[in-house]
Amino acid sequence: MARRTRDYDEDDVRIRPGRRGSRPRTRIRPAHEDAVTALVTAVDRGRYRCLVRDADGDREVTAMRARELGRKSVVVGDRVALVGDVSGKPDTLARIVRIEPRTSTLRRTADDTDPFERVIVANAGQLAIVAALADPEPRPRLIDRQLVAAYDAGMDPLLVLTKADLAPPASLLEIYEALGVPYVVTERGGDLAELRELLSGRVTVLVGHSGVGKSTLVNALVPAAGRAVSHVNAVTGRGRHTSSSALALELPDGDGWIIDTPGVRSFGLAHVKPENVINAFEDLAEGAAERCPPHCDHLQPDCGLDSWVADGHAGQARLDSLRRLLRSREGEPE
Repeated sequence: MARRTRDYDEDDVRIRPGRRGSRPRTRIRPAHEDAVTALVTAVDRGRYRCLVRDADGDREVTAMRARELGRKSVVVGDRVALVGDVSGKPDTLARIVRIEPRTSTLRRTADDTDPFERVIVANAGQLAIVAALADPEPRPRLIDRQLVAAYDAGMDPLLVLTKADLAPPASLLEIYEALGVPYVVTERGGDLAELRELLSGRVTVLVGHSGVGKSTLVNALVPAAGRAVSHVNAVTGRGRHTSSSALALELPDGDGWIIDTPGVRSFGLAHVKPENVINAFEDLAEGAAERCPPHCDHLQPDCGLDSWVADGHAGQARLDSLRRLLRSREGEPE
């Protein structure tokens, strides 16, 4: 028997019955042309602290995600559109109805085999990798991983070495000399003018494992921050997590932003394509292009990078570090 058909006008297509006989729901999402733009500066248990700047001045607004965002995550650094009560008065709540396109996303996974990536921060242009020269000892492999994450996100890396009053920086800096990564060396109570200059006018994310002095730097750069400072365990050599979530802070005189993140003990790279890891090692990428065949995994005995290093174009330590990353990315232990 032939199926009966009917013509649908435009309204018929866009309106569908709601569940349990409730009023019809429309597929047309509101444009929210009256929404105000805000910067997400902190996230806490489903509530988002947003900075609004408009003709009425600066104010902090607490917001929640609108249902229409679906599963889209909202992270510190996101620029969002707010509707509802955006007065910032106590006990008021706005809604985040739109996330503006991101210029960058810093991501990591729990480990190298975890298929679920986590966006840590959005819209930052610089990644400051904070490492202590002593107490706790520096971890070059973790630094390497964070460098890979920076390049993968399209962010400029910056190496910040703390506690120079306890140990000299020369041996650690030598490892990264070939990469040409900008760096600054600090000590407890020392002058931070050089670091401030490198942060000026930029949005910078601070990453590093616990106890390296991130919170101390943040408190010195933004005195009103009041970030808790951890101490290193004398037995384990590890610091205690004092920051539980990312926090964006504006530098004095509006001269840029820093985003403090919780201390990490690992930095998974499961979200990074193996063939892109080499791009984080500029001293080796040229050799890979010149001497390695297509689809070389840089782990086999006849890899062209060995002759590249033997000819003095790069250091053996950098090639060893690259291969550790590649093996780890394949699920093998570092």
